[in-house]
Amino acid sequence: MTTRTVLSWTGAILYLCALATAVFVWPGSAAGTTVLIAPLLIGVLRRVPMLALALALTGALLVAVVLQSLPAGYAQLAPATVVLCYIVATRTKIATTIAAVAVLVVQTGCLVLYASQTADLDSAAAYTVLSLIVALFVGYAIRQRRTYTEEVRAKRAEQALTAERLRIARELHDMVAHSIGIIAIQAGVGARVIDTQPSEARNALTTIEVTSRQTLAGLRQALGTLRNDGTHGNDGSEKTLEDLAAATEAAGVRVNLTYVGERRPVPEDAYRIVQEALTNVIRHAGTDTCTVLVEYQKENLVLEIVDDGRGCDELDAGYGILGMRERVGLLDGEFSAGPRPEGGFRVTARLPRR
Repeated sequence: MTTRTVLSWTGAILYLCALATAVFVWPGSAAGTTVLIAPLLIGVLRRVPMLALALALTGALLVAVVLQSLPAGYAQLAPATVVLCYIVATRTKIATTIAAVAVLVVQTGCLVLYASQTADLDSAAAYTVLSLIVALFVGYAIRQRRTYTEEVRAKRAEQALTAERLRIARELHDMVAHSIGIIAIQAGVGARVIDTQPSEARNALTTIEVTSRQTLAGLRQALGTLRNDGTHGNDGSEKTLEDLAAATEAAGVRVNLTYVGERRPVPEDAYRIVQEALTNVIRHAGTDTCTVLVEYQKENLVLEIVDDGRGCDELDAGYGILGMRERVGLLDGEFSAGPRPEGGFRVTARLPRR
């Protein structure tokens, strides 16, 4: 038995002792005493609300029956009303109905006894109805507020889970699409030159090995994230745009990387956007060169990836542009992608500085 349980039952016993003492020793102050000793029922109220209600009603009934000839007033009814409010707010509809009926019966009996002294049955009935209505209304309002809060919390948790799943899906798509694109191109190069240029074929195989190992490490990191709490992981290596440009060049597309402004670390999301844009250049542009501009503004980071290839519509680029648009949208940034009038394709992303 825990300490809280012992304290709860001790409070209930002390309540009964104090109630009996007040009624039989100091009857003149019994009604007010029931209010003063009501906090002793808090422990029982939190664990067994119906028992707390029974004790509160017992106190009210005892005061009414024993002291019916005294002008004790209606104060002893307040604890039961408060307990009823708590039951309405936290318990089932069945428990609420039983508690409300019990309070109604006991309060009616008590108030009829007092009203018989003053012949004021109308006031007694009005008090009974009003106290019940207030208890039910306040308890229901608290219950609705709690339900709404729980629903909002559950909805936010669901949205966070969905956002995390989308993030992981984008990470996997960006990672795999880029790497498989490079591997496919290098495999084709190696197959064509293996007989005539063994050294070039060896370089292609080396690129395939390095790229596949990096992709495997990234997949392990993503799977580790899924197994754990879904937060961003870190494989201990810092990804740079220079490395990304080198990998893209190994796939046959030379990247002119330009920085403007005071340089600072490139966020993971910015890296992924450039990676996906370069993947689209490799797969769709049909060109051997492109330009990546990274502009460090005071409040934003602007990315621009431009090629002079054959261009394509957004739908023809598959899920890559859609993923980039979603990623930028989650960061409250601005994104645009489309063919250039002079030919080629341009991807632009403006990311707020964080």
